[in-house]
Amino acid sequence: MKNNIRITLEYDGSRYDGWQKQGNTENTIQGKLEAVLLKMAGEEVEVHGSGRTDAGVHAKGQVANFHVDAKICPDGETAKEYLNRYLPEDIRVLEVDLAPERFHSRLSASSKIYGYYVETGDKKNVFERKYVYGFGKKLDLEAMRRAAGFLIGEHDFKSFCANRRMKKSTVRRIDEIKIVEHGTKIELLYTGNGFLYNMVRILTGTLLEIGSGMRKPEEMKVILEAKNRDMAGRTAPPEGLFLLHVAYEGERKTV
Repeated sequence: MKNNIRITLEYDGSRYDGWQKQGNTENTIQGKLEAVLLKMAGEEVEVHGSGRTDAGVHAKGQVANFHVDAKICPDGETAKEYLNRYLPEDIRVLEVDLAPERFHSRLSASSKIYGYYVETGDKKNVFERKYVYGFGKKLDLEAMRRAAGFLIGEHDFKSFCANRRMKKSTVRRIDEIKIVEHGTKIELLYTGNGFLYNMVRILTGTLLEIGSGMRKPEEMKVILEAKNRDMAGRTAPPEGLFLLHVAYEGERKTV
């Protein structure tokens, strides 16, 4: 008999090649987790993540699940203790629970919250330099908020997907975009039912172009309707992006 173990974890993605295990590198978050679980279980254990964060992207609330022999891992605390003992210092398991057999961290998710952080001052805070995009210019936040309003609801976000050969549906729902000022640092919070490849970073890059006066807020509607990646702005760099929270049916959305 195997238990389905659900974990919530945080990681600094600065030195990793993203979440997903790849044939050309062992330096991924999924790879590190599976290597430790192999030692614990004595057999290969596949870890499913709620989302495939890119190289250099961080997480404060990534959710994953895996199946492991109930005799080896009778409860969540056993897995949490073992993982935290052997994982690198920049990956930490926060919570572990026994999940229903049919629970899947990605397929069962109802919404996600991503945060993107931008420094508008002339230089980044030394202690935050790996976790914020040093834009270095003041932004018109009201213009950005007006532009963000066009994105709320269910739309085809093909213009904001880096995978130009995407064969699956590019329709997603964005429930809320909050743009908050903290001194010279700007926080953009995106809540939605799912996000395409590089979608949050492209949305952010486009909003930054609007905030710096390169585009008008109303252009966001045109970009959205065009369903053409070439119409949107540049892809913002990975270091400012965090997966903050993954929600499931019956659970409260929070950051």
